[in-house]
Amino acid sequence: MENLSAKTKAIIAYMTFVGTLIAFFINKDNKHEFTTWHIKNMFGLLLLLIISQVTQAYVDLLFGEILWLIAFVLWVFSLIMAILNKKQAIPYFSDKFQEWFTFLD
Repeated sequence: MENLSAKTKAIIAYMTFVGTLIAFFINKDNKHEFTTWHIKNMFGLLLLLIISQVTQAYVDLLFGEILWLIAFVLWVFSLIMAILNKKQAIPYFSDKFQEWFTFLD
């Protein structure tokens, strides 16, 4: 798996939680900044998804659904950016994800 491109590893990161873990471990030995950026981005989106599910169950169904829809749209956008080999950020969130999740470096 050493011969995977940074783009391929970034795309793998957007394939569910398992894909994020796989991309993290594949990227661990031969780090690519592009892949690391997308791994952090996806980790933040996964947290947003978890928050939406908790909100649906315990706070408000409609608000949780709205959060889920936002997380889904941002995931699709981010996946497309990885496919296009771009580090196009989600306004505000991507910068924060990069800042907060330094343990994924």
